[in-house]
Amino acid sequence: MNFTPGDTNVTTAVNNRDTFVVAVGKNVAVVVLGIAINYINATMVHTFNKHHIFKVNPRYILFIHLVFNDMIQLTTSISLFIFTYTFHTIYVSICCLLILSAIFTTQNTPLNLAFMAAECYIAVCFPLRYNYICTVKRTYIVIGLIWATSSLSALPDVVILLATEPLEFLNSRVYCARDFVFRSSYSLKKRDASHILFLVLVWLTLFYTYFKILFVAKAANADAKKARNTIILHGFQVLLCMMVYVRAMLLQGLIYLFPGAVTSINFIMFIINQILPRFVNPAIYGLRDKTFRKFFKKYLCALNNH
Repeated sequence: MNFTPGDTNVTTAVNNRDTFVVAVGKNVAVVVLGIAINYINATMVHTFNKHHIFKVNPRYILFIHLVFNDMIQLTTSISLFIFTYTFHTIYVSICCLLILSAIFTTQNTPLNLAFMAAECYIAVCFPLRYNYICTVKRTYIVIGLIWATSSLSALPDVVILLATEPLEFLNSRVYCARDFVFRSSYSLKKRDASHILFLVLVWLTLFYTYFKILFVAKAANADAKKARNTIILHGFQVLLCMMVYVRAMLLQGLIYLFPGAVTSINFIMFIINQILPRFVNPAIYGLRDKTFRKFFKKYLCALNNH
């Protein structure tokens, strides 16, 4: 639940709770989906680690980083979801750690997709220089930059929290949501500004690489056409990521229209924002690649048989 503190919808969202049966049903559904998706993702990570061919290819390194990032993000978001139902409120320090983990991994996803699009662009438009530009060392540097950028975007919230909130608040229990912990107006404005900046940079990267590859694809180059389709899928995934950035505004609008369905709206938004993008990633990027799919299916079948 991502509301602005002080809004009347906040009190409604916190106090309007599900019945025991409905709460159990929602938590079971979320946990089952999370286990299933993380099982597939863990199999992909295992496939990557077992074969050297993937470890020396920047494309697979970026892909498996996306998968590993999704595993952390999904585990954290589901933990937060369960905590809000089980305990309703938790200590600010614990909540802060969980929220920071969720923020880092959520912001990593569009940045990772942007670099994956750039890798496709280099492979298609500069094939002779690809091995020089896209090296394993530089790929890991890029991954480090992704985490550093996400950290620089979120850590100021911690500084603002320590500078503006009294010690009593840090030792208190709160409903664990970003705007309930980082509730300063400075944090809210910084969050909106960083979201806009991230989206503009990622979308500019996707549009630029797509149209550059599109011109190459007109020459009936099969690899270029495949790369063009991949960029389109990157765009679809970023579109799902955008839902996180407009979530607060969308929630307020839906709750204003349907004030009696607060818990249902939040559950649906959670599935769309947190579960669906993590479900799409393996299908879009792992199973479309013939080489990776061949090894992945072997390990997946072996684990199922075991």
